[in-house]
Amino acid sequence: MSLITTSTQYEAFGAADLVIEAATENLALKIKILNLLEPHLKANAILASNTSSISITQLAQVTQRADRFIGMHFFNPVPLMALVEVIRGLQTSDATHQVVHDLAKTLGKTPITVKNAPGFVVNRILVPMINEAFFVLGEGLASAEDIDVGMKLGCNHPIGPLALADLVGLDVCLAVMEVYFTQFADSKYRAAPLLREMVAAGRLGRKSGHGVYVY
Repeated sequence: MSLITTSTQYEAFGAADLVIEAATENLALKIKILNLLEPHLKANAILASNTSSISITQLAQVTQRADRFIGMHFFNPVPLMALVEVIRGLQTSDATHQVVHDLAKTLGKTPITVKNAPGFVVNRILVPMINEAFFVLGEGLASAEDIDVGMKLGCNHPIGPLALADLVGLDVCLAVMEVYFTQFADSKYRAAPLLREMVAAGRLGRKSGHGVYVY
């Protein structure tokens, strides 16, 4: 902890070899941050994004270092989850990929290499499953508790999809589904009405004290 320095100024990143952007899943916000950040970075610094769904190629395009731009997606909760998706954009260099892949291992994580696509690998599978759980809940097929118990015991998942949505944030789940719906232009990625309604009501999960469950 003694090695950690905090700052609210972009100038503080000037000495860094690697900077990881970890803003919420909002394309305009991420682009704004990257534009404000990059002028302060060293010429050879690597710039990464922790995005869970937004195109690495698209984000790289707004920078002057597309070959040194990469996705480094940590999974929540980060202290407990071993996985890091290392996502290569169209212009990500082999050298950048190798540095970030090796760094993930140094951090005690298990990296997997992923091509750029909406949601990459894990969330491409996971978030539509969570969304489907909201369809099932909204249709009244079972209670939230029984849906989660069913998936934990029937599929050997450590946490049910609705409880996981509360942990991730319902607004984040909705934002990811909207990215899929836009990028794939496929109705199977439409967000569940109940998910939309709960986000509109401010029931975002653990961070707001109320999502599917009350905290």
